Amino acid sequence: MTVEVLDIESLDLEARGIAHREGKVVFVEGALPGERVEATVVRRKPSYEKARTTRVLRESPQRVTPRCPHFGVCGGCAMQHLDARAQVAVKQRVLEDAFGHIGKLKPATILPPMHGPTWGYRYRARLSVRLVPRKGGVLVGFRERHSSYVADMTECHVMPRHVSDMLVPLRRMVESLSTPNRIPQIEVAVGDRTTALVLRHMEPLTAKDIDILRTFAERWKVSWWLQPKGPDSIHLLDASQEGLLAYTLPDFGLRMQYRPTDFTQVNPHINRSLVARAISLLEVAPHHRVADLFCGLGNFTLPLATRARQVVGIEGSSTLTTRAREAATSHGLQEKTDFATLNLFEVDVAWLRDLGHFDRMLIDPPREGAEAVARALSALSDDERPGRIVYVSCNPATLARDAAIMRHKGGYVLEAAGVVNMFPHTGHVESIAVFGPGRALPPEAEADAAPEAVDGVAEDTGAEGGAEAPTA
Repeated sequence: MTVEVLDIESLDLEARGIAHREGKVVFVEGALPGERVEATVVRRKPSYEKARTTRVLRESPQRVTPRCPHFGVCGGCAMQHLDARAQVAVKQRVLEDAFGHIGKLKPATILPPMHGPTWGYRYRARLSVRLVPRKGGVLVGFRERHSSYVADMTECHVMPRHVSDMLVPLRRMVESLSTPNRIPQIEVAVGDRTTALVLRHMEPLTAKDIDILRTFAERWKVSWWLQPKGPDSIHLLDASQEGLLAYTLPDFGLRMQYRPTDFTQVNPHINRSLVARAISLLEVAPHHRVADLFCGLGNFTLPLATRARQVVGIEGSSTLTTRAREAATSHGLQEKTDFATLNLFEVDVAWLRDLGHFDRMLIDPPREGAEAVARALSALSDDERPGRIVYVSCNPATLARDAAIMRHKGGYVLEAAGVVNMFPHTGHVESIAVFGPGRALPPEAEADAAPEAVDGVAEDTGAEGGAEAPTA
């Protein structure tokens, strides 16, 4: 393997340093912008290379000592060696670059970044479980970086302290079960009144196994859920704990119950601030009719219903829309909300028109984005358009693509955008964007409007932070 001296210019989304040598990009693990490092090349491709830092010759002032002893091996974090404020700056740059390179546009205003706790924030996690006799028994934790192996973790600083303290006891507990080699994972969901642990077991549990789980639950004050098959098979070990798992949105007087395998935000502190900011940016008034697309459990729908005349929540999962409807009823908001189950990746303008006029719209899609929705919105006439749209994104590339569609094909105005530090110490970039209605473009303008920016981003949208991801 070749050792080279490289000057690091920037970071990618996996917190790898980016250098250039003879016209080729080199991704350098463990290096930060402004540093000069010695690095060993571990992979060569025609358009790029990958390398690992072996020695830092000139250190960045933003380099810090990682707090976790497992950093660098565990794949849960990528940026613990970078100052937390600098991490946010990197993510802001990624967002702005995505808008510029993919969307060929720029927000009129950059919103202040949203911050929260940088440690102990991760209230959801899927932990792998493996019986590895040569490492002393059962391992419980995240997978190693760039590997399918389970990291030998004894603590985790991004999860709450009580969950971190459970990692080693969980290992010992699984070892005591009748078939420890048939337990592939444990999911964690921390709520306001309980911490739920979902045990995926591929063999039936014995009476002794159940006793072991109950003893552990009493000692660590957790609720066990059992999953013998797929996600739909999960059930509480003790039915008396039904309804304990929930998160709160105090600003709106809401307590949202959920099941541990339902999608909820990993970071409840940021989620509360994000909901409040989104509704503030929407400028919702009591007479408004609002759409919440990709509504999930109603994380935005119910808070919106406390401010608006009517909110229509639409989601692809009937399980989630059922729970959202139940939550609306339990909070006395059933008269102000309506929920529907629909595949939002296949909608068109006719469907959108059939829903009737919306004064405001909130869009919160998964990583794939909301391309069909963006195209439908772009086909509306001026008097049909929502007066304001807020788009919450977990993927800068698909947000930029959809923003380009709305701007270049629909004439919408990208009024503001900014990052949300939902996942400190990782490369995940959450963001929020605000669109004004602008004016619908004539057909000839649509035909000429930056087709490469709108339709040419498929290669940018699938990377979790690899060579093809937007860089900072």
